[in-house]
Amino acid sequence: MFVNWQLRELNLKIVYYGPALSGKTTNLEQIYARIDPRRRGELVSLKTHEDRTLYFDFLQLELGKIAGLTPKIQLYTVPGQVYYEASRRIVLRGVDGIVFVADSNLTRLSENIESWENLKSNLAALQIPLPTLPIVIQCNKRDVPNAMPVDSIRMALQVNGLPTYEAVALQGKGVLDTLKAIVTSVVSAAQRELK
Repeated sequence: MFVNWQLRELNLKIVYYGPALSGKTTNLEQIYARIDPRRRGELVSLKTHEDRTLYFDFLQLELGKIAGLTPKIQLYTVPGQVYYEASRRIVLRGVDGIVFVADSNLTRLSENIESWENLKSNLAALQIPLPTLPIVIQCNKRDVPNAMPVDSIRMALQVNGLPTYEAVALQGKGVLDTLKAIVTSVVSAAQRELK
């Protein structure tokens, strides 16, 4: 959380994290398409020639006032590919909330677990305590034929107790529900901190 007292702005950062090709960028693209253009900034995407996210996607949303401040919600994604480890850590700096996008495909379970463990180690390296951070789990690609049950994904990641949402991001299903849940958690945490 960063407060610009001169502009009376409250900047909050939400990062979409997960394995490569789990749907992080698709989430941001769907949010961009569904949010009133007057309440959002441009979607900035840096991609490789294979159309994969190289560094991050960024989208800024505006909401009503919080404690007399105008909140600016900044949404980022991290590159899922393993060799972008340093980039993921940089994007996590100053994070206020996380959406972990798990791929529901049974064949991607090990990638989900590896990415979740990677998230935990990056947060530890940045000295961000996991229990105090608002986190929402999104089980994406619920439409694939071999989609794992949500409870199995939760058990494999050991995330019982964290809010979990089902999604088919390509169709926009569950995307705004996930966004609303993480924004609500992040704003509540900011309000507690500002008191």
